[in-house]
Amino acid sequence: MTKKSVCASAGSSPAEVFIPGVGSLLAPSADFIASSNEAVALEFADFALAVYPFLELQPFHRVYYRVLEAFARGRIRRLIVSMPPQHGKSVGATTLLPAYVLGLDPDCRVAIASYSGALASKFNRRVQRILESREYGDLFPATTIKRGTRPPSYIRTADEVEIIDRRGGLLSVGREGSLTGNRVDCFILDDLYKDALEANSPLIRANCWEWYTSVVRTRMHNASRELVVFTRWHEEDLIGTLSAREPVVTLTRWEQLDQVRPGEWLHLNFEALKTTPPSELDPRAQGEALWEAQHGAALLAAKRRLDPLQFEAMYQGHPSAREGLLYGTNFAEYDQLPHEIVRYGNYTDTADTGDDYLCSLSYVVDADGVIYLTDAVYSREPMEVTERSVAEMLGRSGTRQAAIESNNGGRGFARAVQALVPEVRVEWFHQHGNKEARILSNAATALHLLRFPRGWSLRWPELYAHLTTYRRQFRANRWHDAADVITGIVEREVADQGRRKVRGLRFLG
Repeated sequence: MTKKSVCASAGSSPAEVFIPGVGSLLAPSADFIASSNEAVALEFADFALAVYPFLELQPFHRVYYRVLEAFARGRIRRLIVSMPPQHGKSVGATTLLPAYVLGLDPDCRVAIASYSGALASKFNRRVQRILESREYGDLFPATTIKRGTRPPSYIRTADEVEIIDRRGGLLSVGREGSLTGNRVDCFILDDLYKDALEANSPLIRANCWEWYTSVVRTRMHNASRELVVFTRWHEEDLIGTLSAREPVVTLTRWEQLDQVRPGEWLHLNFEALKTTPPSELDPRAQGEALWEAQHGAALLAAKRRLDPLQFEAMYQGHPSAREGLLYGTNFAEYDQLPHEIVRYGNYTDTADTGDDYLCSLSYVVDADGVIYLTDAVYSREPMEVTERSVAEMLGRSGTRQAAIESNNGGRGFARAVQALVPEVRVEWFHQHGNKEARILSNAATALHLLRFPRGWSLRWPELYAHLTTYRRQFRANRWHDAADVITGIVEREVADQGRRKVRGLRFLG
């Protein structure tokens, strides 16, 4: 059998050709070396467009493909990618990438795994169609596979294909399938859970983890690479379990590709609607859709309203287990305000940092002490914008007294709001209590006494999403602003109802 080694598998020597029956090392021709070097220099995005000319690569696709290229070339050995449904994750990672890896290194043993053997075989067949295409042959002439019955000594099935005259090939396996005796240099795990029903099953999650540790990890060696790519379903899925047990670093800067420590994973997460701060890899503005032409912000907002918890998992890559939520969807709703209102109030928490939300909630209290939320400003706009938004809300809600936390620039915010609505008594105060203890200890009271207007998920979708997906495990939450404000309202109206004390109170006027 002829053996050619032209690039990047770990420990490989420079380009060489072995001729069976001769037993000597022959120098490759100048044309062979030139074509090999040209193939190695081919960028993954250019390769993708060459073999799939119908692709329309969006800016995030080019970022995705650039990261996948770093993986293919061995700059990253452990990579996690989470992406919303129908955004092209499998086309890039499980169809185009294996073909590209085998083109760069025909000696590489690549394996594809998915939740079923049938789906994994489907990916395998797609890769094989690329490998036998004329376009691929022009780019990577050293990587060829069996056609028909020739050569007869090579394997080509729906689950396995070998590269002619090389040691490489492509395997596919379903979750819980066997890979006995097979060495794997590059493992690609795509969609290990069929749907939410599977991902929410503790038994299936446990079986998936056992299969991963007993099959995937045992087939790998020191120089092997792992790519885990799928839509998130549950916080204890494979990505969540790996993150809890091994070092995982969020990928936001290109320089991180060359700073990976041994044993460390890089995690690239694409949010359908941008909520995290802009970065080199994802410079979108807050609220901007990942792929507006296909899955626009309006469509995504509608999906979030249907099930915020599922949306945060599948489309944002931030899953939460329903059983681990502090409030969930248990807030009561009302259709009409009570006839007897004893107090109009407002509580505002200004943003701690540029990534936090200003949360300002207006409310009324009835004779029984039940609190009805009537209006809200929940925004990451700068203070010069939110000052006017809050002032306008205080005016239209009939509020006569508003409390603003002074911890994070709140004093200046309070003065600006007071100037805009002089008829409202604006007080600022310093919040001394521990945020975690306050939120957790007042959660049951908040659920019991707070009422939201019916349809509030439509009026204030981000507020709704952040409250209904807020977790009991305090440090697992990204934003505490909404929970902090409803806690503050409960403390003011219930905990000290008899005395109604506010420490460090100041009145402006």
